[in-house]
Amino acid sequence: MTGTLTWQQLRDLKVSEFTDTGDTWNEVSGRADADRVRVDRAMSAKLRETQESESAEAALGRLRRLSRNFRYVHTESGLVRTTLNGLAADLAEPQNQLKQALADAAALDFTVHEDGSVSYPAAEVEDLTGARKEAPGSSVRGSARLPLEPPGFGVGGQSPLYPGYSGFTPVNPNAAKAQDVADRVARAVRSAAEIDARYAKTLAGLKAEKGLDVTEATLKDVRRDTADVRSTAGTYLGEAVPEDRSPAERKQWWDGLTDEQRQEYLEIAPDLIGGLDGIPAVARDEANRAYLPVLMDDLARRGGDDAGTKLDALRLIQDKLNKPSDPPMFLLGIGDEGNGRAIVAYGDPDSAKNVSAYVPGLGTKLDDEFAKDTMKRAQDTAVGARIVDPSSAAIVWLGYDAPQNVDVMSKGDAERGAPAYNQFMAGLSATNENQDPHVTAIGHSYGSLTVGVAAQRAGGIPGVDDVILLGSPGVDAQKATELGVGKDHVFVGAADNDPVTHLPTKGEAALGWVLGGPVGVLAGRDLFDIGDDDVYFGKDPASEAFGARRFKVDDGPRMVLEGGGFDAHSQYFTPAKDQISADNIATIVGGHPEDIVREKHR
Repeated sequence: MTGTLTWQQLRDLKVSEFTDTGDTWNEVSGRADADRVRVDRAMSAKLRETQESESAEAALGRLRRLSRNFRYVHTESGLVRTTLNGLAADLAEPQNQLKQALADAAALDFTVHEDGSVSYPAAEVEDLTGARKEAPGSSVRGSARLPLEPPGFGVGGQSPLYPGYSGFTPVNPNAAKAQDVADRVARAVRSAAEIDARYAKTLAGLKAEKGLDVTEATLKDVRRDTADVRSTAGTYLGEAVPEDRSPAERKQWWDGLTDEQRQEYLEIAPDLIGGLDGIPAVARDEANRAYLPVLMDDLARRGGDDAGTKLDALRLIQDKLNKPSDPPMFLLGIGDEGNGRAIVAYGDPDSAKNVSAYVPGLGTKLDDEFAKDTMKRAQDTAVGARIVDPSSAAIVWLGYDAPQNVDVMSKGDAERGAPAYNQFMAGLSATNENQDPHVTAIGHSYGSLTVGVAAQRAGGIPGVDDVILLGSPGVDAQKATELGVGKDHVFVGAADNDPVTHLPTKGEAALGWVLGGPVGVLAGRDLFDIGDDDVYFGKDPASEAFGARRFKVDDGPRMVLEGGGFDAHSQYFTPAKDQISADNIATIVGGHPEDIVREKHR
């Protein structure tokens, strides 16, 4: 729309024309994406497989440029489509408000003039003496901002309604009603004009630069365009996201969207979808891959040590995502809140019959170590489980703030993380395509306490069949039966030289602080071979009294006498360091826990 918007234009506006045009842009976007896929999977892949020469490499470079161009067209066309759909949705409300005001005017026999003023007829009124008087008709103009003047007085001679007061005429009861109609008309037009101007500015910005190369500057322009569209059409998209619903209800909502609507959310609002439990893994992965460079840009602009640490980790994750992996990676969540968030799956957790979700512990945060080592643990688990059953996937879940130092002596982080973990697991249950998937919850170190607390919440961990506790300082329970899956489905890996599995009770810990802090206590236990069924957070999960099924692991080097430090605590997942432990974990995750190699209880 151009020029000054009139109420007649708003009344006659066909918002479907915007959505129809958006559908056309959607077709352009879809064709560009299909062409990109054809270039990547057919032309480029075939060339790589059959040709090795400088000319072939040059041709591959041109195909990569063509692929980037198609991706750019796909994204920008999608932005135009979303903007037009948002415009149609946002204009619908003021148009409906206008039409209702016009309908009310017609019912009252009022006339709405071209300039938006409203005329109302004369009316017979009764004064204070009971005499009938005629209050003249007139017209009023609407205001989009000012409140209505209090009704009750007209201007003219002395009012018979108010004897003794001069300067007033009988009040026409239609006056206030007409003013209300006029104001509603004015507000609707003003609102529509503001919406029109906002969207016109956004659409004007969706222009491609000249040239064939999609450069880093072009990609930043895409991100800027996406942010502009999100700012303009955010209400249109965001209001419908069921953030306060259960994962099962979110899955139902997602399934009810059209393909075009899903694509809009993935392109324009990836941060709303990427971390939403109950959304399928493929969609979450696409959303988070789109959101990743935006989050990295935010961290780069923010600066500082914390932002730099998270940014370095995200760069490493992005590098991994850009390379083929076996099993394939799925980025199920990222964020910069707290110590950082990252949820990564190896293998599709929706199609796999066997799925595990591992919660890391003390010292874990979004940093280089997480990207290089912690994620590798999940990958090793997935690789091992696929040997047991090819339909297996493994997840590392950093969806909470693990303790970083002496906070490890408190249950607070575990108690805050447990509800989020259960919500995530409920999402896996909602999206998994198998009728009865086999799901394993894995907790390592302090993460085992988080899993233990989650298992003891009402209803337990949704969908979980087996629980694995590794290097555990206790799970805030006295018996395996408290974890809700039956004691035969709770498995424990505890290296005898893992100092965390020998953490003292709270009383012993108090003495340890006197002797040199927690390390002093651990060294004392190592030197003097102190043993007890109780550890810091309840009964030792490896003890006979706890009642879980303990499986064999490598004991690792002793903390002091062999200079092993905490090495025995960190090798449970790693085949190169502890093959028997990694095999046992994979056997359980792969759905055959009966085949584990057992170890006697402590």
